[in-house]
Amino acid sequence: MYPILRHPADRKISFRFDGVSFSYGNFKVLENAGFHIHQGEFIALVGPNGSGKTTVLKLLLGLEQPQGGKIELFDSVGYVPQQSAYDPAFPISVWEAVKMGRLTALSRKFSVQDRAAVTEALEQAEITDLANRPYAALSGGQRRRVLLARALAAKPEILILDEPTANMDRESEDRLFITLGKLKGNTTILIVTHDTGFVSALTDRVLCMGSREAGAAYGIVQHRTETDGGAARIIHGESIPGDQCSPKRRMSEDVP
Repeated sequence: MYPILRHPADRKISFRFDGVSFSYGNFKVLENAGFHIHQGEFIALVGPNGSGKTTVLKLLLGLEQPQGGKIELFDSVGYVPQQSAYDPAFPISVWEAVKMGRLTALSRKFSVQDRAAVTEALEQAEITDLANRPYAALSGGQRRRVLLARALAAKPEILILDEPTANMDRESEDRLFITLGKLKGNTTILIVTHDTGFVSALTDRVLCMGSREAGAAYGIVQHRTETDGGAARIIHGESIPGDQCSPKRRMSEDVP
């Protein structure tokens, strides 16, 4: 069973977009976009390729700065990229890859606490048996779980995963969401995906990049979901006001 969360209003905010605007030259991506996520929520950010999901990620990670409005980040962030560049000729083991999650800008001795954090992260991602394997010898799904463990080793309060199931086999996908299900409630989780139809049944709310053809240009619309077996169907015909995070809903005829 997944943990039962308190009402969002009873939990602190992990991060917030407040009237955020951003453009690349004359190409507008966001305009007065606003939403917030509470500690322990499991949120999906969805939208087709080119809709602005990557820009939202860059803004959250501090790689870009908003040109209007503000972004408030109250917790530490762990990021799991869709893929990680590496030199296959460089002999790095899974343990060493996960250990990188404990490295900081300041050189320091690898401590007993660091070793314990790496061990726990390997267990959380269910890859303890792979600890001594070369990273280059792993399958795509295994590498994705190593990247997850690397992020978890840093003990983040917010976990952001970019297209976590891309090119994953069903078994690896199932194991990934089992891990995320155990984290839900304690760690704030943001999944970024191009799948605008279905998301994991773990999802509390969906943030949908606004459709320029539907009157929601350059914004982010919140949707509810309906569980359909192991997945949840996104109800695009119903939206939750951007300043609300409760199950209270309103119908919106101009949202696809």
